[in-house]
Amino acid sequence: MEQLLIMAKRDKIYIPSGVGGLIRYPEEEKEAIKLKPKHVVWIVIGIAVFEILLKFIF
Repeated sequence: MEQLLIMAKRDKIYIPSGVGGLIRYPEEEKEAIKLKPKHVVWIVIGIAVFEILLKFIF
């Protein structure tokens, strides 16, 4: 039994506690422009309407 305990202690694998290996980079969380999803939809609709108008004009 004692020999098994010695082998278990010797073969033990240590992993970081707490964060589980995940690292947060706060500089990546900064956004240049904050837009709501509703605004993005309206912008896309506006671009589509603008392109349709350009096809009729030219």
